Amino acid sequence: MRRTEAGDATRAGAAGAPRERDMTGGASGDSAFLALERELSVFLRRARASSGEVAREVHPDLEPAAYGLLVRLSEAGEQRATALAAYFGVGKATMSRQLRALEELGIVTRRPDPADGRASLVTLTEEGAGRFSAVRRARRERYARKLRSWDRAEIAELARLLHRLNELDGAEG
Repeated sequence: MRRTEAGDATRAGAAGAPRERDMTGGASGDSAFLALERELSVFLRRARASSGEVAREVHPDLEPAAYGLLVRLSEAGEQRATALAAYFGVGKATMSRQLRALEELGIVTRRPDPADGRASLVTLTEEGAGRFSAVRRARRERYARKLRSWDRAEIAELARLLHRLNELDGAEG
């Protein structure tokens, strides 16, 4: 370890050159966070590529980001657009645009919210639910094939940890 002019601790790399600043409290923490960053980067890149393919399986004109909306509507049922925007951490305008596109494709429908006539409730159409279910079933089968060497407990643990990560809700700190 050496100190920078500002007094921050850094680890020396090859030939004593400073490496990344240690923000994690030690060598083991540093390597763990670096490994996490590397694996998440690969995972997210692959997920983005896969999202486009999966969305097109539901409908050729479906935006990749919209698949997550279908998952949420399928699992949570009818929702206000504002609730969906809050869940995904996007603005109302973005959510409105995505929902309008889904509505034009016949995948979702909106109806006035009886509790507040200014708001609307969004739900999957029968056709949207059918298309989504078929794609989701095929996707689960792909997961099962890819993870066939994993123990069910490992799969459950991965799901639990991903849920815990998602629960952070973008909080920094």
